[in-house]
Amino acid sequence: MMSIPLFLFYSFLILLTPMDNLRNSDQDTLIVPQCTDFEIDGKGTNSQWNNARWLTVPILDNTEKKYETKVKMLYSSTGIYVLAHCEDEKITTDYTEDQGDIWEGDVFEIFLQTDPENPLYFEYEINPLGTELVLLIPNNKGVFFGWQPWHYEGDRVVKRKVHIEGGEMKNGAKINGWTAELFFPYKLFRAFKNVPPSPGMEWKGNFTRMDYDSGERIKWSWAPIEFTFHEYEKFKPIIFK
Repeated sequence: MMSIPLFLFYSFLILLTPMDNLRNSDQDTLIVPQCTDFEIDGKGTNSQWNNARWLTVPILDNTEKKYETKVKMLYSSTGIYVLAHCEDEKITTDYTEDQGDIWEGDVFEIFLQTDPENPLYFEYEINPLGTELVLLIPNNKGVFFGWQPWHYEGDRVVKRKVHIEGGEMKNGAKINGWTAELFFPYKLFRAFKNVPPSPGMEWKGNFTRMDYDSGERIKWSWAPIEFTFHEYEKFKPIIFK
């Protein structure tokens, strides 16, 4: 019996699945709708975001403040859009310099593995002050370290906008939450397999968050990690519609 490539199977499955079922599908798979390119504003006001469903990122730690964390994705002919919303009461980070150890303060993180067969993935972090960390991670059986992108400039740069709800954009400010809207150009992923994605194609990934309002590191993760966010074997499916 002739085998069917996985991406063709998912493409066929998506075509047969009613739209309402896609929007309300299990949180273990993220379905990514197509869009046309648009300008981000940090608030997610473009109407095309209505075509993408929110994915809830579960909290891992037992804490009194169980801030809601959620994320959406879209993809166009030129790149990937991500919209993340983090309920919060205070900005707890003083990291304003890019490519630093910004995970030591409040931060939202994105992991994208374009080839599920290859232990190589892209990591992106953004904090409420708009500071970023961009890395390529080769992971050899749990031994990993980040490499920074070369010629990270021009049309290879991630577009980023952060919006603070109910307060100022400064360390210690009392707020109601913060939203990060991002655009990842495919040119940044040059030489990655399965880029740009096509309908029915599957990537793997994870969305994580850390918050320090309590004085301790509180963690969120979409994938069921045990020790570290870099357990790529547990990344969940991201399927392009």
